[in-house]
Amino acid sequence: MNEIFAHPPGLAAYLILAAMLFCIGLYGVFSRKNTLAILISIELMANAVNINFVAFSRFSGDLTGQAFALFSIALTVAEVIIGIAIVILMYRAHKSIDADATTEMSG
Repeated sequence: MNEIFAHPPGLAAYLILAAMLFCIGLYGVFSRKNTLAILISIELMANAVNINFVAFSRFSGDLTGQAFALFSIALTVAEVIIGIAIVILMYRAHKSIDADATTEMSG
């Protein structure tokens, strides 16, 4: 049992994980109509990018990727705050948070 965990995962394992998360997020963006689900899918895609930053930083021995990941997390938090504010305004105007509701504006 201990032989399985004797070696840490390599760079390819992190890249595969990030690619899978990015694909799940991309599927969520294209398949969902709920605006909050779309925002969560975009967040998932951004986290996949952060995994790539940290993985390349770890295996290259440079801390620049980790600094980029922290900066990216801060930008993603700001994006989510603005996105949720837009969703609240959209709900007040249309009584729905479906992405199709904004295309059917009347008046």
